[in-house]
Amino acid sequence: MTELQQTPNKLIDSIHLNKNGNQNDENDAKYLAEGIAKCVTLTSLNLNLSRDSIGDDGAKYLGEGISKCVTLTSLNLELSENSIGENGAK
Repeated sequence: MTELQQTPNKLIDSIHLNKNGNQNDENDAKYLAEGIAKCVTLTSLNLNLSRDSIGDDGAKYLGEGISKCVTLTSLNLELSENSIGENGAK
């Protein structure tokens, strides 16, 4: 995930990431979100982060990062079996 975060303004139009069950945590979600936010031409995002250790803060980071993708037309976000409560869902 750090590769994505370290490549600002990369002309990427599609990301497919299946990292479920890899014990990704709040920091991993933050780094991923920062990288996604820098993909200014992203149109398709498919993230499977189910069965990880993402909580409210991680969900918030992901939401903030994805919200920066103004060209996004397709989003598939799988976050089941994490520790995301009401605050993270906001």
